Amino acid sequence: MHERPAAGPYSEYDAGAVAGSRHSEASAGRAGAEPPRGRRAKGRTTAAPRGRRAARRGGEPAASHASDHAHVRSGGNRSGRGGRDARGHAGRGPVGGERPHRHRWAGLVKVVVFVAATLAGSMLVLRGNDALDRLDHPTPSDGRAVAPAAPADAPDPGRVLQIVAHPDDDLYFMNPDLRYSITAGHPVTSVYLTSGEADGINAGAAKEKSTRPDKPAYAEARQNGIRAAYAQMATGDRTSAWKRTVVPTRGGAHAEVDVLVAKPHVNLVWLQLREAGSVYDPVADSLHGLWDGTVPRLESMLASGTPVKQRFTYTKEQVVQTLVGVLEQYKPTTVRAQDPTPGRFPDTKRYTDHQDHFYGTRFVQLATAAYAKDVKDRPHFAVQNYIGYFNGSLPSALDPGEAKEKLDILGTYAWLDRQNHCGSTAGCGDLKVADRPAGNRWTETVNYARGNSTSWLTSDQDHGLWAFKVLDGQVAVWHRAGLVGPWTGPTLLPGTGMDPGMSTVTLQDGRISAFGTRTSFGTKPADYRREVVYAVQRAPGSEEFGEWQSLGTPETADETWTSDISAPAVSVDGTGRPAAYVRDGAGTLRGRVQRADGSWGPWERYGGADLHGTPATATDGAGRRMVFATTSKTVLGWAQPKPGAPLGPATATGLPDTTLPLTAAGREGGVRLWFRKPGSGNVRTALVTGDGGLKVNNLTDLGGLQGFGAVTASGNVLAGRSAGGQLGSDVGWGRPWERSPLMFVGAPSSTMTGRNMVSLAVVGLDARLYVTSSADAPDARLAPWQPVGPRNTAP
Repeated sequence: MHERPAAGPYSEYDAGAVAGSRHSEASAGRAGAEPPRGRRAKGRTTAAPRGRRAARRGGEPAASHASDHAHVRSGGNRSGRGGRDARGHAGRGPVGGERPHRHRWAGLVKVVVFVAATLAGSMLVLRGNDALDRLDHPTPSDGRAVAPAAPADAPDPGRVLQIVAHPDDDLYFMNPDLRYSITAGHPVTSVYLTSGEADGINAGAAKEKSTRPDKPAYAEARQNGIRAAYAQMATGDRTSAWKRTVVPTRGGAHAEVDVLVAKPHVNLVWLQLREAGSVYDPVADSLHGLWDGTVPRLESMLASGTPVKQRFTYTKEQVVQTLVGVLEQYKPTTVRAQDPTPGRFPDTKRYTDHQDHFYGTRFVQLATAAYAKDVKDRPHFAVQNYIGYFNGSLPSALDPGEAKEKLDILGTYAWLDRQNHCGSTAGCGDLKVADRPAGNRWTETVNYARGNSTSWLTSDQDHGLWAFKVLDGQVAVWHRAGLVGPWTGPTLLPGTGMDPGMSTVTLQDGRISAFGTRTSFGTKPADYRREVVYAVQRAPGSEEFGEWQSLGTPETADETWTSDISAPAVSVDGTGRPAAYVRDGAGTLRGRVQRADGSWGPWERYGGADLHGTPATATDGAGRRMVFATTSKTVLGWAQPKPGAPLGPATATGLPDTTLPLTAAGREGGVRLWFRKPGSGNVRTALVTGDGGLKVNNLTDLGGLQGFGAVTASGNVLAGRSAGGQLGSDVGWGRPWERSPLMFVGAPSSTMTGRNMVSLAVVGLDARLYVTSSADAPDARLAPWQPVGPRNTAP
């Protein structure tokens, strides 16, 4: 947008002046018993980012979530700790079996300091960057209450900017993250690229034929529904007032900006471009057509009640510059967007998501790249992408309570009670959604498209720590030298276009190698490409890394599968040779293995079918590489018969369906998997061994604090996102899961630092690194969280 006064975000404009202004609407673990805790083996922990590709048996998304999605038809789907640990503690029994008695703790639990350094190799146990000072920590006598793990320096809440194609995409595909941020009081702005006018009929199926089409009025009704839903989330009152204003955009036109008067840090930005009106079919006047150059300009579609009165058109570059202006105005530290590469159904070759969703997100990719390059007076920012329609073909990730909260918000948007609380003749919500506010099971789940690796934190031979995350489209590196050295970073490695989500492995010579994917745009729309890349540390302990080297992609062209390859999962076998594996657009496993001379072999085909998410890989006690990937019904596995040998065939593990993603680590001579139970959020684990073929041992439920997403596991520590969006952690036998106040982007990561210490890290919504640590002992506690570096503000 054009520059505004130095006051900053639009929310800082005079919201108090709204008293007589026109408003468009009156809006409205428990802990489990001790599982077996084997020491972390040499294999790295790797989590698969949430998948886009679940059941790949054919068919299409089963329902629409508004009339811009009305053509989405029902048609089918696409196709830890267990055993006995090194200390001999008996583990939790299999799921559904009898659970061991949980220890109950009374009064205060005295936490012991392990501060020792001996010639025998005892470790100095740290709290974050400093030596631990163990504190008394109260624990409720019933053992069930959540114990907070407060940071020493409260995190900056950051600033969240969401950019979606249509009104309601945020409610269906970004919640509950959206609600978590609003409830926590974080500054949140949502940007809507199109008006979502569809066919202009604001009615359910029963009255569709008898209702006169009115695209501007339907667009206004959807805006009213969004304002009601946001007001409900922020204030509990859907009729809470909004201040609606007109602002000039950097693209040369105007946008509507709505500020919630009672909570002026909650903003809505309406760009009001024309939508495609079709999920799959080519439409010239659409974001797709503008991206491909089918049309030189895209027209506006102004809602009937908008204060923007002058119609306009945008070129492709003007859309990008308009978004750059929004980014510059709000200076987000977290950008949420939809999935730019959703893939196609194998049988029909139709997109698995609405064309507006992913082409809109490609405009976001261009805009964030331009913003990072051209705007210097800004903070660092992270990006989180979300799966769209295909969520309906994936196992439900949310527990019933979270799913109901999400559905209730959609009910507000859908205007279920039909009361004219907004005073608008257009209507106070989206009646197309009212027939089926849950959509195609979309309110039961949420899935990240990328950024779910849990191996982005690693340690070196000197017990230093290294963290690798993507900020500003580049890989940011943080480093702590040794056990008690100072932290440096974030240092941005050269090279742009990096996608969210990094994985690391330690090579045989002690150097660290970082793997990820990179998106490039080329000079023509068809040049859009995602490829696997890696960079290697120049020497063990060095903060210098070599240039990014490309492993290419198993895909032939963007048009084939929309560049839908997963993030890479990487492991090093007993011969010291690394291998990178991806799930390709056809739902099969592909991989490249480094040869003895340092070159890489071709993209091999390892088979499998109906794969979704990203593979997970680790090495067992014999140095054999194992790879795992989820299907719509179970988990498939592959294993080397011996180190250096090719992977064996895809093998059914017999595990039940799981939510995304998987985490794998070498443990107890085999490879241990962690994942979540569908419709619950509980963490599960199973040990897989390779002698005589892949065998799964004791599927075990570890409890948790509901939540969703990747789980990281190192030593005695488990951690993952809990209900409410904060980090939940389990650090010992018979102990309650603890909830940290930290809200974060992507997935947590952990690593063993030496033999007696676990380090745990997240990147907060403020795009700042936070680190904690714990002794690897049954009675240990997480230290207070330590932020790394200064607060993430503009220079």
